[in-house]
Amino acid sequence: MTSAFTQRATWEVAARPVHTAESAALLRAYFIEVSDRYYLRHENRRSTPEEIESGLLEHHSDDLIPPRAVFLVGRYGGAAAGCAGVRLRDAATAELKRLYVRPAERGTGGGSALLAAAHASARELGARRVILDTRNDLVEARALYERHGYVEIERYNDDPYAEHWFAKDLV
Repeated sequence: MTSAFTQRATWEVAARPVHTAESAALLRAYFIEVSDRYYLRHENRRSTPEEIESGLLEHHSDDLIPPRAVFLVGRYGGAAAGCAGVRLRDAATAELKRLYVRPAERGTGGGSALLAAAHASARELGARRVILDTRNDLVEARALYERHGYVEIERYNDDPYAEHWFAKDLV
């Protein structure tokens, strides 16, 4: 008798260069989603191609490179399905940037896997604390951060799109 079973795919997260085609595709998907959510919320429309291109240039990820930062790519079942960036703001504080999981892979543990890898990377960079900013409409992200022990803090930057600021001690 043979038994059938379904093996669930797993997440693998590793540091990758931010300027590869794979990384650029994930960052573009991230930006399209957050931009579309913003415009749907405020103007009841999606982003235009021009707004996407302009936004990608203005909100680039060129600073997510060693030695003061790392860009992580998460693979689910072997395919690139998510990303996260970590950069040092000072010797003890890292900032989480651009945490993203493709919609088709949400609910599979990717956010938690990327967050764990980001925390490990922040520690390797010497950080004892991680901070981040996010928006009201990114409810899934806010829930993820709260589940993983982040607490809301005072505004720490002047990002005009940020509406919530979070921190978590790593030690």
